[in-house]
Amino acid sequence: MDLTLSRADYLQVGVTSQKTMRLLPASKQRATQKAVVGDQDGVVMCFGMKKGEAVPVFKTLPGQKISRLELGGVLNMPQEKIFLAAGSEIRGFTKRGKQFLSFETNLTESIKAMYISGSDLFLSASYIYNHYCDCKDQHYYLSGDKINDVICLPVERLSRMTPVLACQDRVLRVLQGSDVMYEIEVPGPPTVLALHNGDGGDSGEGLLFGTLDGKLGLIQITMSKPIQKWEIRNDKKRGGILCIDSFDIMGDGVKDLLVGRDDGMVEVYSFETANEPVLRFDQMLSESVTSIQGGCVGKDGYDEIVLATYSGWITGLTTEPTHKQSGPGEELKLNQEMQNKISSLRSELEHLQFKVLQERENYQQSSQSSKAKSTVPSFSINDKFTLNKDDASYSLVLEVQTAIDNVLIQSDVPIDLLDVDKNSAVVSFSSCDTESNDNFLLATYRCQANTTRLELKIRSIEGQYGTLQAYVTPRIQPKTCQVRQYHIKPLSLHQRTHFIDHDRPMNTLTLTGQFSFAEVHSWVVFCLPEVPEKPPAGECATFYFQNTFLDTQLECVYRKGEGVFKSDNISTISILKDVLSKEATKRKINLNISYEINEVSVKHTLKLIHPKLEYQLLLAKKVQLIDALKELQVHEGNTNFLIPEYRCILEEADHLQEEYKKQPAHLERLYGMITDLFIDKFKFKGTNVKTKVPVLLEILDSYDQNALIAFFDAA
Repeated sequence: MDLTLSRADYLQVGVTSQKTMRLLPASKQRATQKAVVGDQDGVVMCFGMKKGEAVPVFKTLPGQKISRLELGGVLNMPQEKIFLAAGSEIRGFTKRGKQFLSFETNLTESIKAMYISGSDLFLSASYIYNHYCDCKDQHYYLSGDKINDVICLPVERLSRMTPVLACQDRVLRVLQGSDVMYEIEVPGPPTVLALHNGDGGDSGEGLLFGTLDGKLGLIQITMSKPIQKWEIRNDKKRGGILCIDSFDIMGDGVKDLLVGRDDGMVEVYSFETANEPVLRFDQMLSESVTSIQGGCVGKDGYDEIVLATYSGWITGLTTEPTHKQSGPGEELKLNQEMQNKISSLRSELEHLQFKVLQERENYQQSSQSSKAKSTVPSFSINDKFTLNKDDASYSLVLEVQTAIDNVLIQSDVPIDLLDVDKNSAVVSFSSCDTESNDNFLLATYRCQANTTRLELKIRSIEGQYGTLQAYVTPRIQPKTCQVRQYHIKPLSLHQRTHFIDHDRPMNTLTLTGQFSFAEVHSWVVFCLPEVPEKPPAGECATFYFQNTFLDTQLECVYRKGEGVFKSDNISTISILKDVLSKEATKRKINLNISYEINEVSVKHTLKLIHPKLEYQLLLAKKVQLIDALKELQVHEGNTNFLIPEYRCILEEADHLQEEYKKQPAHLERLYGMITDLFIDKFKFKGTNVKTKVPVLLEILDSYDQNALIAFFDAA
C-alpha cells in the first residue's frame, strides 16, 4: 500500500526551536484538533482550522524565546495542559489560554529540554538535569557533556521513575534518582528521544533515539541493562534528526514512525515485520523540520502529519485528496468555495502590500531622522558545524529565516571545499595572498531565489589550525550581513569514542609542570573537537578519540600537573607536542616534555594507509584511461576488442569520474600524511630528513607497500 499525502500550509509564526509544536487531544476520534506552537519571539499561539482558514483560539504577548513546549495533565487522562520553557521559567496554560502556572526554576542557565509526566517535571540546561515534583526540587545531576534531550519512561505502566538523558558525547544516561544507573553508547550524538509507540511499546520500556548524523534506533531500557532492538543507518546521507512521533498514518491499525530532519526531509516508517521499520514515504521541505505530530487539523476524518519548520511555517501533509470525485452540484459548490478563497487571498495580499508600503515609508523617515538609532535589520541564523565520520569531512549548514542572497567563506588555514549534491548555489573562488595575510581561501556562494538553507562540505588538514568564517547576507533591505566563526582545531579529524584497542603499538607523550586541571583541560579543548568546554567532575579526566580519516586512535589522560597522551600515529603525538608547548609558552608555564616512540607504530600506520592509498592510485589511473578508451571506442565502433578490465572502466566511466571529482586532492592528502609520518619519525630522533622527501615521493608514484616500508626503515 502506497501512502499519498498532499501538502497544506496553515500559517506562519516566528522562528521555532526544536519540539515547540503540539496537537491538543481531539474531542472524538478523527475529529479536528487544535495546534499549539511557541516561537523564538516568546509568543504562544493556539489555532484551529475552519473552512480552510486558521482561526486563533488564543495568542500570548511576546517574551523570552520559547525553547520547548510540552503537553501535560493528570496521568491516564487526556493531556490538555500546555507547558512551555522560556529562559529559566516554566509557564502553564489551559487549552483556552488561561495561565495557571509561572514557575521560576533555580537553574542559572536557560532550559534546553523538558519532559512532563503527571506532577513530575524533568528539565535540563546545558549540563544540569533537575527533577521537580509539584514544583519542589527532587533530584539533580551534573552531566559530563551537553544534554540535548530528556525523557522519562511511562510511570503509569512501569511504576518506577526512569529518566533518560541524551548527551552530546554519544551516550544515553539512564538515571535513578540523582545517580546514573547505566550508560548506553549510541552511534552518534543523540539529539532527540521519544517513547516507542508514544507509550513505550509492548513492554513500556521502548525508547527511540535520533542522532545528529541522521541515525535512528530503538532500545529497551530494562532495570539491569539496555537491550538493542534495531538501528537504521543513514546510508542516504540525510540530515540530522530533530523530532520523532508515533502515529498510524497508514491506517492499518499499527502506529507508524514519523521522523523530521534538519535538511527538511520528512519520513514515515511502518512496521511490516516486528523487527525493523521500513521506509514507506518521504518528502523534502525547503527548511529544517523542528516539530512533527500525527493527527487531524485540516478536515474531520482525514489524518495528517503536522510539521513546524525553522522559519515558523505550520504545515500539514494530509491524506485528504486534492482532486475530489464529485457530481455536478458539488462541483459548483467546490468552484464557489475556490472563488471565495481566491478573492479572500487577493484582498489579504492587497492589505499586506499596503502595509509594506507604509512600513517602508516609516523606515525611511526614522533612518533619516537626526535621532535615529541603528536601524540594521536583525535576522536569525541556525548553523551547524559537524564532523562526518563516513568521509572525514566537516559539514557546515547555514539556515536563515529568510532567503539567502550570498555566503562568503574565508579561511586562514588550508582547507578543501567538497561538492554537495543538495547544493544548488553557484560558487566562485577569489585568489588569495597567503604570504602577507594568512588568507588561504576566499569563496562566494551565490544562492538561487528562495534558498533558505545552504550546506557546505569542508576537509581540513591535521596540524593546520585556525578559523573559518562565514559571512551570511540575506535578501533583505537594507543590505546587512552576519559573521559566524568556526574553529578548525589542530587534530580536527579526530572524533570522540568510548573504546579503543589497547593492543596497538602506542607512542606516548608526557607533560608535567605547574599547571592546573582547568588549564590542561583548556589545552585539550583547543586541540580536539567534541570535548566539553567545562572540565569533567573529579580530579582526573580520560578521553578516547579515533581519527576518522586513518582510523588511528588517541588516548588522553590528564590531571593537575600531569598529562599523558598515547597514539598509534607518531604524527598525532608530534602535533600535540608542538601545539601544547606553544600554548604553555603563551601562558608562561614551564613544561617538562618527555616521549616514548614505538618504532612498530610506523609500520602499523603505513598498513592503515595502504588500502586507501592503493584505492586512490587505482582510481586515478582508471580516470586517466577513460578519454583514451572512449576515443578507441569511437574509432572502432564497439568495445569487443578490449580486455574485460578496460570494458569495465568504460561502463563505469561516469561513476568513476564523479567519485574522483568528489574527492579533490585525496591522493595529495595521503601523500602529505605519509611525508609527515616520515619527517615526524626522524624528528623525534633529532634528525632532519626533509632532503629525502623527493625520493619518498618518487617511491609513492610507483607505489609498492614493501618498498615504502623498506625506505622508512633504511632512511
